[in-house]
Amino acid sequence: MDLPGWQELRNELYPKGLEIVAVALDSNVDAARAVIEANPPNHPSLIDAQHTLGALFGVVNVPSGIWIDEEGMIVRPPEPAFPAPSPLKDAEIPEGLPDQIRDMLTEAKKIRNEPEVYIGALRDWVEHGSESRFALAPGEVIERSRPRPREEGLAAAHFELGEHLHRTGSTELAVKHWRDAHRLQPDNWTYKRQAWSSVDPTQGPSDQYEGDWLSDVRKIGAENYYPPLEM
Repeated sequence: MDLPGWQELRNELYPKGLEIVAVALDSNVDAARAVIEANPPNHPSLIDAQHTLGALFGVVNVPSGIWIDEEGMIVRPPEPAFPAPSPLKDAEIPEGLPDQIRDMLTEAKKIRNEPEVYIGALRDWVEHGSESRFALAPGEVIERSRPRPREEGLAAAHFELGEHLHRTGSTELAVKHWRDAHRLQPDNWTYKRQAWSSVDPTQGPSDQYEGDWLSDVRKIGAENYYPPLEM
């Protein structure tokens, strides 16, 4: 099934009352802006350089979707949100790639992707509103939301401090705080990827960090990179 991307989905559902707001969690504002400007969308597209969205809503990986109704109430907390099947799923991995890149693509092909389920539920919510079986009651939203133990609060503080230090040129001190954020909240992939990318755009092994994208994905199993959707 050829599902639409976010732009196409917005064009389809905006007349029925849905607005899509895309938020890039990326401290490299210039790089994120270049991606947006390369294919300018007609829906709001923001850049969250401080990862505030993660701290406020509990986003630990991307893409994640949060449903908010007309009254400003969350009716589904963050969950994996894909508008279309991964282009890697049935693609052949080209020959001649560096081993690290080839192995990353091999693992990425195993990552769970459930766009048919997610987009089907989204369309149902747009059509039926609060009567949709996919719109959760406040108690269900709270039950499904991530708890915020002390360790995660400290991880957010260390990550934000690391971001500030990195922006002001204190790279070594930034690494220390980012490592603390990884230790305190090891399942937060947005923290990990941001730090790894500051050293190596491919998020490969480095002397600064104990983990890297490929090693950490293999450790948990690529099929567990995103949790299954609870519909």
